[in-house]
Formats: sequence, structure tokens, C-alpha cells
Amino acid sequence: MRSYLDFEKPVAELDSKVDELRALAAGGTDIGEEVTKIEEKAAQALADLYANLTPWQKTLVARHPQRPHFTDFVNALITEFTPLAGDRKFGEDEALMGGFGRFQGESICVVGQEKGASTESRIKHNFGMARPEGYRKAVRLMEMADRFGIPVLSIVDSAGAYPGIGAEERGQAEAIARSTDACLSLGVPNVAIVTGEGMSGGAIAITTANRVLMYEHAIYSVISPEAASSILWRDGTKAQEAANSMKITAQDMLRFGVIDTILKEPVGGAHRDPAMMIAATGEAIAQAFSELKGLDADAVRKQRRQKFLDIGRKLG
Repeated sequence: MRSYLDFEKPVAELDSKVDELRALAAGGTDIGEEVTKIEEKAAQALADLYANLTPWQKTLVARHPQRPHFTDFVNALITEFTPLAGDRKFGEDEALMGGFGRFQGESICVVGQEKGASTESRIKHNFGMARPEGYRKAVRLMEMADRFGIPVLSIVDSAGAYPGIGAEERGQAEAIARSTDACLSLGVPNVAIVTGEGMSGGAIAITTANRVLMYEHAIYSVISPEAASSILWRDGTKAQEAANSMKITAQDMLRFGVIDTILKEPVGGAHRDPAMMIAATGEAIAQAFSELKGLDADAVRKQRRQKFLDIGRKLG
């Protein structure tokens, strides 16, 4: 079932008209030409909308619940996947998942946030907001991958780390810092891709990679527009104004050198053709790893370190 965002109402109305006409056509009415005209008009309206999205509209697209999720990528791109659980200190965190498998026949470690696709699964995965044990699990898996010379792939889509009291009591900030440090310390290549929301330390903890890819309509920022609005204006209703000022889009990130590549989405967003988007993502991931192939551990660390030093110099 198609789900429309608020700014897509003109397209929704045209699509609804098409559905009505198709129902009439099924009853024997000859209106095929009219259906085709309205379909073309709807497609053009959608293309026009997505050619000029504002940062706030991109935020809404990045949060669309039907965009591909971590489990979708794993099911489509990773064979022989074996998920691992627990941080060996406190417990399991379902928001940040990870494990080992094969990508195009080669061993790989995969970590990433899972938001869930239904009410039940969203609650199970805590809407993709990881607790400290999730980041400690990520560190455990990355260190294991490093020990056995296995490259690491991070799939990032989170509104941020979970800000609950229990999470803070168990050392949320420390866990995020250690996960970021683990990314920087890897002697194997790591590639990260921001597919939806890449918010705050919750994203940075697993996105500090040799290559960072980002979906065309994804967002990446140290803070969400709602939180920025609350801090700057003490008014959470100014999230749209905050988003339009924060430089959070993929295009901004590429210009600043924070990411390396933008992956073009289908017209209307990744959620309109998830299978095609996942296939294209697989090709981009393979290309990113191929660029790092043959580098020894020291060269991998040096390249990654230089990448982030360059970002600091450019933005400083």
C-alpha cells in the first residue's frame, strides 16, 4: 500500500484518480487513454517535487517507514549471515544488529541500526535507537573482524542513541566514544552507508569509516532538527526552520567532504523501489571496498585518519 508524505498530496490526488479510472476500466469502460494521461501527469508532478526538495522535506523522506531497513539489506546482499548477540557486559540490544556473512562471496562483518517495519518490530528494535550495550556489541564485532582480517560494513539509519535514564546510567556517551574509536582503529577496510537518518553520536559511532556513502535523500547531522529547535529557540515547533538552516542533506555533506559518494534514489525516494535501491547499494558497496583492496593495515588506518583530519581542516 502506498504511503504519501504531506507535501506529496498533489501526487496522491492524481494517483487516487488513476485508481478510480482503473476500477472503471475493469468494469468495461474504455478510458485507457485518459488513464495514461493522468499517470504521466502524476509521474511528472512527482519528478518536479523531488527535483526541488527542501532540507525539511528530505528529512521527512529520510524518515519514511517504508525505506529499506538493515534486515532488508542483509537478506538481499549478505549470504550465510550469522547474527551475533550481546555485549558480554550487560545484555543484548535489538536496535543495533550485527553479525558475519559473505558479500559477493567474500567474508564480511555487518553492523547497523534496525528501526523495524511494523508496530511490533519497531518496539522490539526500539525504533533503531541503540543503548550502550548495542555500541559495545558493535565494538566486539569490529574487533573480532579486525582479528581475522574481515572488512566491516556499517548500515546507518537512526534518529540517535537512546536517551533514557538507564542508558545514561550504563555509560551511553562512553560506549559511543569507544565505538567511534574502534572504527578509527580498524586495520581492515570499513565502509559506512547512511540510508535514512544519520543522527548524532548514534550514527557517528559506526560511521567513522574509510568510505562513507549516503542516499540522495538521507540526512546526517550531530542533532535532529527537533532537538536543535528546542535548544536554539526553546520551541520544538520550529524544526522545519532548523532543518533548513543546519546543512544536513547529502548534497551538503558531499560539499563539506564529510561523505564520499551520493547514491541516487528512484524518483519519489528509495521506498518507491526498494529492490532496485538495494541492488544499486550493493554495487556501490562493492566499488567502495574495491578501492581499498590491497592496502595493508597501516595504510588503511592512515587513509581513514587522513580523511577525517581533512574534514576538520576544511570545516575549521
